[in-house]
Amino acid sequence: MDPAAPAVTVQRAGRIEDGACRHLLVWRAGPGWRMAGSGVLGGGLGERHWVLNAQVRAGYGRMDPAGHLAELAAAQGLTGPGTGLMTAAEVDACTWAEDGGATAVVTTGIGVPTWAAAPEVPPARHAPGTINILAVVPAPLSDAGLLNLLTTATEAKVQALLEAGYDCSGTPSDAVCVAVRAPRPGAAVEPFGGPRSRWGARLARAVHRAVLAGALADRERRAGYDGPPTHPATGPGCGCEDVLAGGGSRAVRAAAG
Repeated sequence: MDPAAPAVTVQRAGRIEDGACRHLLVWRAGPGWRMAGSGVLGGGLGERHWVLNAQVRAGYGRMDPAGHLAELAAAQGLTGPGTGLMTAAEVDACTWAEDGGATAVVTTGIGVPTWAAAPEVPPARHAPGTINILAVVPAPLSDAGLLNLLTTATEAKVQALLEAGYDCSGTPSDAVCVAVRAPRPGAAVEPFGGPRSRWGARLARAVHRAVLAGALADRERRAGYDGPPTHPATGPGCGCEDVLAGGGSRAVRAAAG
């Protein structure tokens, strides 16, 4: 694979849920990918064939989110192992960036900014939130290197939030999924994924740019905010075969600074 070529094609679809059309994003990665992530469905470490990021209503109350995501995945025809994320943020307004072949796709909602080590947790507010990160490196890494990439992506997220003027390390429900190529038998793998490693540095810059753009845009949207826009029926504009290429979406590429 050409390391400079985009590794991700993200599709968008709509479905009727809780009285409105709500959108979701899908990356149909296919075989040959290993992922590490914190998604409620398919989280952990192992081979995964797809990633789904579903928008739900603010104040989401189902007690079976993994089962819900599995239903949504089946409705999209997704089979085999995969991972599912959910957010009350507007997935149409995702931001993305690439750096040297590493790609980051981010949906950003900072309704409940939180420090991870806060002395006490304030009462939850039903505000659209969650920063979900899909980060993709088109190269094979060791298990340790893959988990190091997960840490690197999280560090880059926090850096971006601070630069955007937020006094937080994220929201209480943030999730991240990092994907790398599965190694061929006998082939060498990259052992490191830290911020000064070859792929860690690229991924950190991509995640940083995408989260920074998403955080700034989320602040602008919240002026007079009444939640993400909804519509009662799914229409032709709800679907998109390649969100990152435009296709009528509101996705924004975060340019290098």
